[in-house]
Amino acid sequence: MNANGYQQYKTQAVNTMTASEMLLLLFDELVKRLTRAELALEVKDQDLFKQSVIRSREIVQYLKMTLNRSYAISRELSAMYDFFIFELGRIEAGRNPKVIEELRELVEELREAFREASRMLSN
Repeated sequence: MNANGYQQYKTQAVNTMTASEMLLLLFDELVKRLTRAELALEVKDQDLFKQSVIRSREIVQYLKMTLNRSYAISRELSAMYDFFIFELGRIEAGRNPKVIEELRELVEELREAFREASRMLSN
């Protein structure tokens, strides 16, 4: 498959996702980027570390920006995303793998909560 065909496939896959699928994909990517930042610290790859933290922050900012504010829980999610952004700033400044691990665990818990909610809605 050529590069253009693959890009078309990816675009079509994203365009046909449900909101729940897209949300879970973003959380999966966030977990991946946090893991990548942690591994980059271990091998002292500062460029990869910085790129991973920047991308993580972009994902959280997108999640916050696209919140459906018509739900009561949106206020709490917005505050949680603000906390995530704050922690990413701490991670970037302190380069502490323990903080990355703690944030990743929170993100994974939230992802699982959304996954369960999605499952319940689809039944």
